[in-house]
Amino acid sequence: MTKANHHIFADGELSRNEGTLRIDTLEGDTKYLPVESIDSLYLHGQITFNTRALGLLNEHNVPVHIFGWKDYYKGSYLPKRGQVSGNTVVEQVRAYDDPDRRLQIGHRMIEASIHNMRSNIRYYSGRRGDFESVVDTLFELKNEVRDTQDVDTLRAVEGNARKRYYSCFDEILTDPFELTKREYNPPTNEANALVSFLNGMVYSTCVSAIRKTALDPTIGFVHEPGERRFTLSLDIADIFKPLLADRLMFRLVNRKQITVDDFEDELSGCLLTENGRLTVLEEFERTLDETVNHPRLKRKVSFKTLVRLDVYSLKKHLLTGEPYLATEKWW
Repeated sequence: MTKANHHIFADGELSRNEGTLRIDTLEGDTKYLPVESIDSLYLHGQITFNTRALGLLNEHNVPVHIFGWKDYYKGSYLPKRGQVSGNTVVEQVRAYDDPDRRLQIGHRMIEASIHNMRSNIRYYSGRRGDFESVVDTLFELKNEVRDTQDVDTLRAVEGNARKRYYSCFDEILTDPFELTKREYNPPTNEANALVSFLNGMVYSTCVSAIRKTALDPTIGFVHEPGERRFTLSLDIADIFKPLLADRLMFRLVNRKQITVDDFEDELSGCLLTENGRLTVLEEFERTLDETVNHPRLKRKVSFKTLVRLDVYSLKKHLLTGEPYLATEKWW
């Protein structure tokens, strides 16, 4: 059976009904969901669940990503590892503790991130505005990455690149959408709300991909380990945000699949309505399933698979020393 991500928006209770998940909504509806069909489960409503439901999800290695008030990402329940390898975690920690190895991995991640940002801007330069100066700047910043001698400087280069990248968004997006500047917690306008929501989806996609390996999601290489986020997921997400979040945002806005009517103001912030979130999620899942010809594998692979291949390449690098092939857009 082909597995897919499943999103639950209703408020209610999630329970176990023998080998099936049962969803009882506050409206009185009951739905059944075969757990074997789920790749990752996303809870967008106010859902209560018990240990029996979690036990079923754990048996089938299904991660649960929980979104709180108005779809702020709150955290993930990760089942018992399908793969356990003390050697992998040891090598991951060794690479983090070795400044040279950590910096080398960080270089590849940020080079790929900047490459993918630059690819987006090159595509829209001439179509939505003259962005050649930004394209050139991003090329120069990507070249600067190799000269950085510590992770703090590396993060500064990446931050500079992202600032220049975001400066093009207002021209790429059709009116009345404008980013102005990147703001969140809460987002201050429609474009920021859309970026935040899609970035959360990319992040949780990376959490799921990492969980399918023996890597520890809390040990990143560019982001410092912390108590609130999986920093390796943040590292991988930065590579894929331009490919999975930003290009989708441009398409949704410029094709008028999303309009300002799909947003609402709440407590001095701007957030997607439920209908808006449904539209975005439908297109996000469709994007994950899109395929490209992979030059090394000689076959078509989905974007969801590309994320997993990136993570597996990192794992292989840590264990064998083979080059880490961070994903740079080639198509």
